[in-house]
Amino acid sequence: MDPSKQLQQEAGDVMEDSSKYRRQIGRLIYLCITRSDITFDVHKLSQYVSKPCVEHWEASEKILKYLKATPGHGLFYSSEAAPTLSIFSDADWAACPDTRRSMTSYCLFLESSLVSWEVKKQHTISRSSTEAEYRAMD
Repeated sequence: MDPSKQLQQEAGDVMEDSSKYRRQIGRLIYLCITRSDITFDVHKLSQYVSKPCVEHWEASEKILKYLKATPGHGLFYSSEAAPTLSIFSDADWAACPDTRRSMTSYCLFLESSLVSWEVKKQHTISRSSTEAEYRAMD
């Protein structure tokens, strides 16, 4: 997806046949099992299955084009290096354009390979980036 473009609930013209969008997102969610590189984008698009817009559909098509262009991508675990575990976390203040709630995230790496990650909206609205970071520690 285009990283400079922020998707929103009311992003433009609503799709006439929303079941087509739901089927496509369901298939992409299934693909996330083997292609973890698309998981964030698919998660972002799955938030709009109740009322998808044409802009959401176009973003999902970009994911399909990416998948077609990169069939050899996936997870790689090296057997030569000593295993090193690294964890990174962050909080993004008021990141959700619809609810203005902050996002908390972490990612877990084994060597240079992503093993696990999570991004979730915080339960309450933070008044500052410091408060968002504090709530991320909960």
